[in-house]
Amino acid sequence: MDCPKILVVEDEKVLAVDIRNSLQKLGYTVPEITDSGEAAIKKVAETHPNLVLMDICLTGTIDAVQAGDIIQNNFHVPVLYLMEYAAQNNSHQNPSHELFSYILKPFAEKDLQIAVEMALYKNHIQKKFSLEKEHLLTVINSIGSAVIITDIGGCIQMMNPIAEEITGWKQSEIVGKEITQTLCLIDKETGEEVDYILKQVVKRSQVLALPDNCILITKDGGEIPIGDNAAPICDRNGDITGVVFTFQDISERKLREARLLRNAFYDALTSLPNRVLFLDRLRQAFERAKRRNNFHFAVLFLDLDGFKGINDRFGHGMGDDLLVAIAQRLSSCLRSGDTVARFGGDEFAVLLEDIKDVREATNIAKRIQDTLKLPLSLNGQELITTASIGVTLSSSRHDEPGNMLRDADVAMYRAKQQGKANFSVFV
Repeated sequence: MDCPKILVVEDEKVLAVDIRNSLQKLGYTVPEITDSGEAAIKKVAETHPNLVLMDICLTGTIDAVQAGDIIQNNFHVPVLYLMEYAAQNNSHQNPSHELFSYILKPFAEKDLQIAVEMALYKNHIQKKFSLEKEHLLTVINSIGSAVIITDIGGCIQMMNPIAEEITGWKQSEIVGKEITQTLCLIDKETGEEVDYILKQVVKRSQVLALPDNCILITKDGGEIPIGDNAAPICDRNGDITGVVFTFQDISERKLREARLLRNAFYDALTSLPNRVLFLDRLRQAFERAKRRNNFHFAVLFLDLDGFKGINDRFGHGMGDDLLVAIAQRLSSCLRSGDTVARFGGDEFAVLLEDIKDVREATNIAKRIQDTLKLPLSLNGQELITTASIGVTLSSSRHDEPGNMLRDADVAMYRAKQQGKANFSVFV
């Protein structure tokens, strides 16, 4: 630093002049000498010195320690206190807990130079550290994800604005608290708390992803699905000093995934399972039959009678409304563990699980036909429709779902050939 400017604050005028002369001799600039805390604060605001050299024993409305705090906190100018040996033991007026913050009187010029240079260097390092910290905070606050940083023991050190927004907590409310005391993470699959992440990150010294179904419980008790990871923070020696959590609110992504999943497995018009989901449940029934000797199931394949005529007469809008109503009626005829699916057009399939014999399946087929025969009032029109139903019972000849579904389809065509509004059992 070229020719640092130093403000001398000393109420003993002779000593103040001697200090000024010594400082100037050492190559420093001393534009001002003042004798009180109030005057020191005023002069700092006017002259912007690089350092204030101040007697710790000043009297006045504002004492030296109070003045020093104002100068350092408001103007960010370092203060080097001049202290007597007696004042060093005064706990009220002793800043000796801060490294390089004081010099004991009397002192030689060399001691004064060393103290001044160390105070200036300390201030330079602190400013550099503050700038780096401010830059780091700017980066963290600019990240598009929530960020929470803890020490190695799990105590929260900081959180960025997005973390505050998602969690509902303010940084001032939770800094210094153990993270599990304020942030509750739940695995939606198991219902268990996810409180092992931090310990595992520290133990393994590696980045760990949050569980796929991780739910954050917010300050007000809300539930937000989140995703991302927790990573160790290491110093230059590779030692872990803390953990950084980064996460995002993935509610929109979960909704998109749910919609994609529903589109993949459910019929868009009726909301019934589609062919893909029906075949998967049929495969599961086959697997259960392999494990249970007395487990029987049946497939019913339905085709509406005269649906094309309704479409042609009233339009496809009426046809769609009819299919939705039929889907609801079919669902009402089944037990909670059964499945009804729409295969497309006016074709439906039913999976009846854990039945005793074919008679139970035919009874449900009759119930379906009786329900469908009841008049439907749609858009001011009264419609009556029936269905041809093919029934097949699980047996040793069925080695995979496709064969069983094919037999039910064959039986359905037989029912149509027999005059519609009928059912036929594949034998």
